[in-house]
Amino acid sequence: MKPAGGNFRWLLLSLAALAADQASKLAMEQLTPEGYYKPVIPGFLNLVHTHNPGVAFSLLADSGSPWVTVLLVVFSLGVIGLVGNILLRGEWGTAPQKAGLALILGGALGNLIDRLHSEGVLDFADFYLGEYHWPAFNVADSCIVIGAGMVIVGILREKPAAEHK
Repeated sequence: MKPAGGNFRWLLLSLAALAADQASKLAMEQLTPEGYYKPVIPGFLNLVHTHNPGVAFSLLADSGSPWVTVLLVVFSLGVIGLVGNILLRGEWGTAPQKAGLALILGGALGNLIDRLHSEGVLDFADFYLGEYHWPAFNVADSCIVIGAGMVIVGILREKPAAEHK
């Protein structure tokens, strides 16, 4: 096992992602009311203020069951524990993959804080192009998606063990 000290930079990246997420959500909470809607780039981007009690794409948002929040919190805690452990141990991944994991960790922490505070996450970026509309999201969601992409690209670029000989 590698010493944790060299892996501290990945935790700093996670904290930076968390700080950006929480700062953007705080600004939206303080500067806009629930239900706010403002076109920023007509035909492409709206700024909105909405809370999502579900998961990605508002799945489970209408369930009404208190267990959804409990399950999402437990799942988030599991992801945070797993990814944090991988980063601290430093035994897996290239630098870009570790950066991706750090972004996932920061995003998961950001959305977990929202769920614990208000039983849902604040979403505010609303992208669309003509008839094609992407569900509203936030900085934490962006960090998770970008981080997952970095990890997946790194895995796909790895050479099979037979090619290393």
